[in-house]
Amino acid sequence: MKDGNAAAGLTRRQRYEAAQRKRSILIAAASTLLVGLAIFILVPLTPGWDRVKRSFFDIDTLVETFPRLLDAFTINVMIFLWSAPAIAILGLLIALARDTRSPALFPLRIFGAAFTDVFRGIPVILTVYLIGFGIPGLGLPRPWNSPYIWGSLALILTYSAYVAEIFRSGIDSVHHSQRSAALSLGLTERQVTRYVVLPQAIRNVVPAQMNMLIALQKDVSLLSFIGPVEIFRQAGVFKSLLANFTPYVGAAIIFLMVTIPATRYADYLMAKQRQERR
Repeated sequence: MKDGNAAAGLTRRQRYEAAQRKRSILIAAASTLLVGLAIFILVPLTPGWDRVKRSFFDIDTLVETFPRLLDAFTINVMIFLWSAPAIAILGLLIALARDTRSPALFPLRIFGAAFTDVFRGIPVILTVYLIGFGIPGLGLPRPWNSPYIWGSLALILTYSAYVAEIFRSGIDSVHHSQRSAALSLGLTERQVTRYVVLPQAIRNVVPAQMNMLIALQKDVSLLSFIGPVEIFRQAGVFKSLLANFTPYVGAAIIFLMVTIPATRYADYLMAKQRQERR
Protein backbone atom coordinates (compact mmCIF):
# COMPACT_ATOMS: atom_id res chain seq x y z
CA MET A 1 0.00 0.00 0.00
CA LYS A 2 2.84 2.31 0.88
CA ASP A 3 4.57 1.62 -2.47
CA GLY A 4 1.29 2.29 -4.24
CA ASN A 5 0.97 5.64 -2.51
CA ALA A 6 4.55 6.49 -3.43
CA ALA A 7 3.90 5.56 -7.06
CA ALA A 8 0.68 7.54 -7.02
CA GLY A 9 2.66 10.61 -5.90
CA LEU A 10 4.80 10.51 -9.06
CA THR A 11 3.93 12.51 -12.11
CA ARG A 12 3.30 10.79 -15.42
CA ARG A 13 6.68 11.99 -16.67
CA GLN A 14 8.47 10.60 -13.61
CA ARG A 15 6.73 7.23 -13.97
CA TYR A 16 7.69 7.13 -17.64
CA GLU A 17 11.35 7.95 -16.87
CA ALA A 18 11.46 5.29 -14.12
CA ALA A 19 10.04 2.70 -16.50
CA GLN A 20 12.58 3.67 -19.17
CA ARG A 21 15.44 3.36 -16.69
CA LYS A 22 14.25 -0.08 -15.62
CA ARG A 23 13.89 -1.15 -19.26
CA SER A 24 17.39 0.12 -20.09
CA ILE A 25 18.89 -1.76 -17.14
CA LEU A 26 17.18 -4.99 -18.15
CA ILE A 27 18.32 -4.67 -21.78
CA ALA A 28 21.89 -3.87 -20.72
CA ALA A 29 21.98 -6.84 -18.33
CA ALA A 30 20.57 -9.22 -20.96
CA SER A 31 22.97 -8.08 -23.69
CA THR A 32 25.95 -8.31 -21.32
CA LEU A 33 24.93 -11.81 -20.30
CA LEU A 34 24.57 -12.91 -23.93
CA VAL A 35 27.99 -11.53 -24.89
CA GLY A 36 29.59 -13.18 -21.84
CA LEU A 37 28.01 -16.52 -22.66
CA ALA A 38 29.09 -16.26 -26.29
CA ILE A 39 32.70 -15.62 -25.26
CA PHE A 40 32.61 -18.38 -22.64
CA ILE A 41 31.23 -20.91 -25.12
CA LEU A 42 32.86 -19.93 -28.43
CA VAL A 43 36.44 -19.10 -27.40
CA PRO A 44 37.22 -22.63 -26.06
CA LEU A 45 36.00 -24.03 -29.39
CA THR A 46 38.76 -22.26 -31.37
CA PRO A 47 41.55 -24.57 -32.67
CA GLY A 48 44.42 -22.98 -30.74
CA TRP A 49 42.66 -22.46 -27.40
CA ASP A 50 44.52 -25.28 -25.63
CA ARG A 51 47.91 -23.79 -26.53
CA VAL A 52 46.81 -20.29 -25.53
CA LYS A 53 45.41 -21.58 -22.24
CA ARG A 54 48.70 -23.30 -21.38
CA SER A 55 50.79 -20.27 -22.39
CA PHE A 56 48.72 -17.44 -20.87
CA PHE A 57 46.36 -18.90 -18.29
CA ASP A 58 48.35 -21.52 -16.40
CA ILE A 59 47.00 -21.38 -12.83
CA ASP A 60 50.05 -23.05 -11.25
CA THR A 61 52.38 -20.51 -12.86
CA LEU A 62 50.14 -17.64 -11.78
CA VAL A 63 50.09 -18.85 -8.17
CA GLU A 64 53.87 -19.31 -8.17
CA THR A 65 54.76 -15.91 -9.62
CA PHE A 66 52.00 -13.64 -8.28
CA PRO A 67 53.64 -12.88 -4.87
CA ARG A 68 56.92 -11.86 -6.54
CA LEU A 69 55.01 -9.70 -9.00
CA LEU A 70 53.33 -7.94 -6.09
CA ASP A 71 56.75 -7.30 -4.55
CA ALA A 72 57.98 -5.83 -7.84
CA PHE A 73 54.85 -3.67 -8.05
CA THR A 74 56.03 -1.82 -4.94
CA ILE A 75 58.75 -0.30 -7.16
CA ASN A 76 56.02 1.02 -9.46
CA VAL A 77 54.19 2.47 -6.47
CA MET A 78 57.35 4.13 -5.10
CA ILE A 79 58.17 5.77 -8.45
CA PHE A 80 54.55 6.88 -8.77
CA LEU A 81 54.48 8.35 -5.25
CA TRP A 82 57.53 10.57 -5.72
CA SER A 83 56.70 11.50 -9.32
CA ALA A 84 53.03 12.50 -8.89
CA PRO A 85 53.60 15.47 -6.50
CA ALA A 86 56.48 16.75 -8.64
CA ILE A 87 54.26 16.53 -11.74
CA ALA A 88 51.44 18.43 -10.03
CA ILE A 89 53.76 21.22 -8.83
CA LEU A 90 55.68 21.59 -12.09
CA GLY A 91 52.48 21.37 -14.17
CA LEU A 92 50.83 24.11 -12.10
CA LEU A 93 53.90 26.34 -12.40
CA ILE A 94 53.99 25.87 -16.18
CA ALA A 95 50.25 26.65 -16.40
CA LEU A 96 50.73 29.83 -14.36
CA ALA A 97 53.70 30.82 -16.52
CA ARG A 98 51.57 30.47 -19.66
CA ASP A 99 48.74 32.43 -18.03
CA THR A 100 50.87 35.34 -16.81
CA ARG A 101 49.74 38.71 -18.15
CA SER A 102 52.68 40.87 -17.15
CA PRO A 103 54.75 42.10 -20.11
CA ALA A 104 57.91 41.72 -18.01
CA LEU A 105 57.18 38.00 -17.61
CA PHE A 106 56.59 37.37 -21.32
CA PRO A 107 59.72 35.13 -21.53
CA LEU A 108 58.00 32.82 -19.02
CA ARG A 109 55.03 32.50 -21.37
CA ILE A 110 57.39 31.60 -24.20
CA PHE A 111 59.13 29.03 -22.00
CA GLY A 112 55.81 27.51 -20.90
CA ALA A 113 54.58 27.21 -24.48
CA ALA A 114 57.87 25.69 -25.64
CA PHE A 115 57.90 23.23 -22.74
CA THR A 116 54.41 21.91 -23.46
CA ASP A 117 55.03 21.77 -27.21
CA VAL A 118 58.25 19.77 -26.82
CA PHE A 119 57.21 17.27 -24.19
CA ARG A 120 53.74 16.68 -25.60
CA GLY A 121 55.25 16.18 -29.03
CA ILE A 122 57.81 13.52 -28.05
CA PRO A 123 56.52 10.01 -27.20
CA VAL A 124 56.95 9.06 -23.55
CA ILE A 125 59.14 6.06 -24.32
CA LEU A 126 61.48 8.19 -26.45
CA THR A 127 61.83 10.73 -23.63
CA VAL A 128 62.58 7.89 -21.23
CA TYR A 129 65.32 6.59 -23.55
CA LEU A 130 66.86 10.01 -24.21
CA ILE A 131 67.01 11.06 -20.56
CA GLY A 132 67.43 7.62 -19.00
CA PHE A 133 70.44 6.72 -21.16
CA GLY A 134 71.71 10.17 -22.09
CA ILE A 135 72.27 11.78 -18.70
CA PRO A 136 73.90 8.73 -17.01
CA GLY A 137 76.16 8.61 -20.09
CA LEU A 138 77.79 11.80 -18.83
CA GLY A 139 79.67 9.66 -16.31
CA LEU A 140 77.97 10.96 -13.18
CA PRO A 141 78.97 9.30 -9.89
CA ARG A 142 76.57 7.18 -7.87
CA PRO A 143 73.73 7.67 -7.03
CA TRP A 144 73.31 10.37 -9.71
CA ASN A 145 73.58 7.83 -12.53
CA SER A 146 70.59 5.86 -11.23
CA PRO A 147 67.91 4.96 -13.82
CA TYR A 148 65.32 5.46 -11.08
CA ILE A 149 66.20 9.16 -10.89
CA TRP A 150 66.43 9.91 -14.59
CA GLY A 151 63.56 7.65 -15.57
CA SER A 152 61.38 9.41 -13.02
CA LEU A 153 62.54 12.78 -14.40
CA ALA A 154 61.49 11.71 -17.90
CA LEU A 155 58.00 10.87 -16.63
CA ILE A 156 57.81 14.10 -14.62
CA LEU A 157 58.73 16.27 -17.60
CA THR A 158 56.36 14.51 -19.99
CA TYR A 159 53.36 14.38 -17.69
CA SER A 160 53.90 17.94 -16.45
CA ALA A 161 53.30 19.17 -19.99
CA TYR A 162 49.91 17.44 -20.12
CA VAL A 163 48.98 18.39 -16.55
CA ALA A 164 49.89 22.02 -17.28
CA GLU A 165 47.43 22.12 -20.16
CA ILE A 166 44.71 20.65 -17.97
CA PHE A 167 45.40 23.27 -15.30
CA ARG A 168 45.37 25.97 -17.97
CA SER A 169 41.96 24.79 -19.21
CA GLY A 170 40.73 25.01 -15.61
CA ILE A 171 42.08 28.55 -15.29
CA ASP A 172 40.40 29.54 -18.55
CA SER A 173 37.11 28.04 -17.31
CA VAL A 174 36.89 30.67 -14.55
CA HIS A 175 34.83 33.51 -15.99
CA HIS A 176 36.78 36.73 -16.56
CA SER A 177 34.10 38.69 -14.71
CA GLN A 178 35.24 37.10 -11.45
CA ARG A 179 38.76 38.31 -12.05
CA SER A 180 37.48 41.79 -12.87
CA ALA A 181 35.27 41.86 -9.77
CA ALA A 182 38.19 40.84 -7.55
CA LEU A 183 40.43 43.51 -9.08
CA SER A 184 37.73 46.12 -8.50
CA LEU A 185 37.76 45.21 -4.80
CA GLY A 186 41.42 46.15 -4.60
CA LEU A 187 43.09 42.75 -4.90
CA THR A 188 46.34 42.49 -6.80
CA GLU A 189 46.79 40.18 -9.79
CA ARG A 190 48.70 37.75 -7.59
CA GLN A 191 45.94 37.73 -4.96
CA VAL A 192 43.26 37.25 -7.62
CA THR A 193 45.11 34.25 -9.01
CA ARG A 194 45.75 32.74 -5.57
CA TYR A 195 42.41 33.33 -3.85
CA VAL A 196 39.87 33.54 -6.70
CA VAL A 197 41.06 31.76 -9.83
CA LEU A 198 43.16 28.83 -8.64
CA PRO A 199 40.70 27.36 -6.08
CA GLN A 200 37.99 27.16 -8.73
CA ALA A 201 40.34 26.04 -11.50
CA ILE A 202 41.83 23.19 -9.47
CA ARG A 203 38.39 21.97 -8.42
CA ASN A 204 37.20 22.01 -12.03
CA VAL A 205 40.08 19.84 -13.28
CA VAL A 206 40.24 17.22 -10.51
CA PRO A 207 38.46 14.50 -12.59
CA ALA A 208 40.74 15.07 -15.58
CA GLN A 209 43.81 15.00 -13.35
CA MET A 210 42.64 11.71 -11.84
CA ASN A 211 42.76 10.21 -15.34
CA MET A 212 46.31 11.48 -15.72
CA LEU A 213 47.27 9.78 -12.45
CA ILE A 214 45.85 6.50 -13.76
CA ALA A 215 47.86 6.86 -16.98
CA LEU A 216 51.00 7.68 -14.98
CA GLN A 217 50.63 4.55 -12.86
CA LYS A 218 50.64 2.46 -16.03
CA ASP A 219 53.45 4.33 -17.78
CA VAL A 220 55.82 3.77 -14.85
CA SER A 221 56.37 0.35 -16.47
CA LEU A 222 58.14 2.09 -19.35
CA LEU A 223 61.10 2.63 -17.04
CA SER A 224 61.80 -1.11 -17.25
CA PHE A 225 63.46 -0.43 -20.62
CA ILE A 226 66.29 1.49 -18.90
CA GLY A 227 66.91 -0.79 -15.94
CA PRO A 228 64.54 -0.72 -12.94
CA VAL A 229 63.20 -4.20 -12.11
CA GLU A 230 59.57 -3.24 -11.63
CA ILE A 231 56.54 -5.41 -12.33
CA PHE A 232 56.81 -5.44 -16.13
CA ARG A 233 60.46 -6.46 -16.13
CA GLN A 234 59.87 -9.01 -13.37
CA ALA A 235 57.10 -10.55 -15.46
CA GLY A 236 59.53 -10.72 -18.37
CA VAL A 237 62.10 -12.49 -16.19
CA PHE A 238 59.53 -15.09 -15.16
CA LYS A 239 58.43 -15.50 -18.78
CA SER A 240 61.99 -16.32 -19.79
CA LEU A 241 62.59 -18.67 -16.85
CA LEU A 242 59.30 -20.57 -17.15
CA ALA A 243 58.75 -20.26 -20.92
CA ASN A 244 55.24 -19.10 -20.17
CA PHE A 245 53.36 -15.82 -20.68
CA THR A 246 51.11 -16.20 -17.62
CA PRO A 247 53.24 -13.77 -15.53
CA TYR A 248 52.24 -11.01 -17.94
CA VAL A 249 48.59 -11.86 -17.24
CA GLY A 250 49.37 -11.70 -13.51
CA ALA A 251 50.92 -8.25 -13.99
CA ALA A 252 47.82 -7.14 -15.90
CA ILE A 253 45.59 -8.35 -13.04
CA ILE A 254 47.61 -6.33 -10.51
CA PHE A 255 47.33 -3.19 -12.65
CA LEU A 256 43.58 -3.71 -13.01
CA MET A 257 43.23 -4.10 -9.23
CA VAL A 258 44.60 -0.56 -8.90
CA THR A 259 43.33 1.23 -12.00
CA ILE A 260 39.70 0.04 -12.08
CA PRO A 261 38.79 1.50 -8.63
CA ALA A 262 40.67 4.70 -9.53
CA THR A 263 38.84 4.92 -12.87
CA ARG A 264 35.47 4.41 -11.21
CA TYR A 265 36.33 7.13 -8.68
CA ALA A 266 37.28 9.50 -11.51
CA ASP A 267 33.95 8.76 -13.22
CA TYR A 268 32.16 9.44 -9.93
CA LEU A 269 33.90 12.81 -9.61
CA MET A 270 32.97 13.73 -13.19
CA ALA A 271 29.33 12.74 -12.64
CA LYS A 272 29.26 14.71 -9.40
CA GLN A 273 30.72 17.73 -11.18
CA ARG A 274 28.11 17.53 -13.95
CA GLN A 275 25.37 17.27 -11.31
CA GLU A 276 26.65 20.41 -9.54
CA ARG A 277 26.75 22.34 -12.80
CA ARG A 278 23.15 21.45 -13.51
